[in-house]
Amino acid sequence: MKYEGAIYRPPSEADSLILQVTVGCSHNKCTFCGSFKDKKFRVKTYEEVKEDIEEAKRYARFIKKVFIADGDALVIPQRMLIPILELIKDAFPRLERIGIYGNTKSILKKSVEDLKRLKELGLGIVYLGVESGDQVTLDRVCKGTTLDKTEEAARRIKEAGIVLSVTVLLGLGGVERSKIHAEETGKFLSRIDPEYTGALSVIIVPGTPLAEEVRKGTFKVPDPYQLLEELAIMIENIDATHMFFASNHASNYLPVKAWLPEEKEKILAAIHHVLNQRDPSMLRPEFMRAL
Repeated sequence: MKYEGAIYRPPSEADSLILQVTVGCSHNKCTFCGSFKDKKFRVKTYEEVKEDIEEAKRYARFIKKVFIADGDALVIPQRMLIPILELIKDAFPRLERIGIYGNTKSILKKSVEDLKRLKELGLGIVYLGVESGDQVTLDRVCKGTTLDKTEEAARRIKEAGIVLSVTVLLGLGGVERSKIHAEETGKFLSRIDPEYTGALSVIIVPGTPLAEEVRKGTFKVPDPYQLLEELAIMIENIDATHMFFASNHASNYLPVKAWLPEEKEKILAAIHHVLNQRDPSMLRPEFMRAL
C-alpha cells in the first residue's frame, strides 16, 4: 500500500483496511488542526487506487471493513468515486461496510440520490466533523461553513440511509465562550440527531494558528474541570432519538460513553460526581492525552 504522509482514521475503523484515495484535506484551514498541514491536497488516480486494492487482495482478501482516507475523501466527484467503490466491492467478498470522512461542502456536492447510489455500493457510514454548534466559534476557527448547511448535509446522509457519525470538540470556544459553545453544540446535535457522536477535547497542536493565539493570549484553553462542565452542559442539552455518545477518546480527561436518552441521567451523575470531588486521580493524566 502506497501511503503518503501520516494517515488518520476514526477509532471505530481500527480493524479496517485503510485505503488512501485522497491525500490531505480539501479545506485544510481549521485553526486547531495540524493533521494535514504538510500535505498538498490531491485525488489519487484510478490506476493508483486500483494498484493498492490489488495488493490488498493478496494479503487481506477477506477483510470486512474498508475505510477510505484522507481528510474528506467524499469530495471526490461521483463519476470517479463510483468506480472506486465498485473496485472495492468486487475485491473483498466478505465486505460489510465502507467508511469515509466527509465535510459539509463535500456532502452538499452530492444529492440524496447520489448518496443512495454510494450506499448501494457499500458506503455504510460517513464521519462528519461538526466541532461546535456555535456559529461564532466555527467562524473563529475557520471551519468554512454554516450550521444551516451542516444540518442540510446531515439530513442528506440520513435520508440516504447511511449512518452518520459526528465529532464535536470540547474547549473549542475557549474559556470566553465555554458555556455558549457547550449549550449550542448540545442543541445542534439534537437538530441533526446523528446515530453516533464522539466528543474530543481540544489539544493545542504546535504550529497551528490556534497555538499562535494561545501564545498571544487571545485564546485561553479551559482547564480539565471546565472541559468536564462543558461535557455535562452539552449532554444536558441533547434531545436525541437514539444516539451513542462517547467522550472516550485519548484527548479527554474523563472517558464516558452512553446511549442517549436512555442513560442520560446516569452519565450526568457520573460527570457531576467527578466535578464535585475535584480529585485529579479521577482524570486521565496529562501525559496520556493525545490526538
